[in-house]
Amino acid sequence: MIIQGSNIKLVPIDEHDTSNVIRWRNNVRDKFISRDLFTIESHTKWLNEVVKRGKAAQFIIETKQDGKVGSVFLKDIDKNNQKAEFGIFIGESSAWGKGYGSEAAKLIIQYGFERLQLHKIMLRVFSENSHAIRSYEKAGFVQEGYLKDEVFLDGRYYDVILMRIVRTDYVKKVKKEEK
Repeated sequence: MIIQGSNIKLVPIDEHDTSNVIRWRNNVRDKFISRDLFTIESHTKWLNEVVKRGKAAQFIIETKQDGKVGSVFLKDIDKNNQKAEFGIFIGESSAWGKGYGSEAAKLIIQYGFERLQLHKIMLRVFSENSHAIRSYEKAGFVQEGYLKDEVFLDGRYYDVILMRIVRTDYVKKVKKEEK
C-alpha cells in the first residue's frame, strides 16, 4: 500500500531499501536513544522478525523532487491496547528542513488511526532536539511526560520527552483543518 501525500509518498519498505536505510540511520544515529550501528545483518533481522510479522509498519519517504530521503514507522504495535511508537529519520541532509518529515508524520498518524485502528501513538525525543519537537507538534503530538536524566550516552545524561497523540485529538485536528 502506497500512501500518497502532496509532496511525498510513503512506500512500504523492503529488502531493496537496506543500503539506503543503513546509510540514513547511521547518518542521524546521534539523534536516537538507541545508537547501535546499523548493519546489513541487524536491518535484515528487523525486516524479517519485526516488519514482516506485523510488529512494525515501516515506509520509505519518497519525494517528487529528491527521490528517497528517509523512513517513517510505527513500531511495537500493540493490538490489544491499540497503541504504537512513532519513529522517523530523514537521512539525506539535502532533504532536511523542507517539511518532508512533518508531512510523513501526518501521513503515518493517519495510517495508524484509520488503517491500523490505533487509539494512541507515542514517541520519545531528546529534550534538546527542538527542531524535531516542533515538527512533532505540527503533526499533532503533545507532551505527555518529561524524564529527567533518562539515558546516559557519550559520558552524560540526557532528558527525554514523551509525546503522544490519541485518536480523539487526531479527529479534532482533522476536523479543524477541514474548516
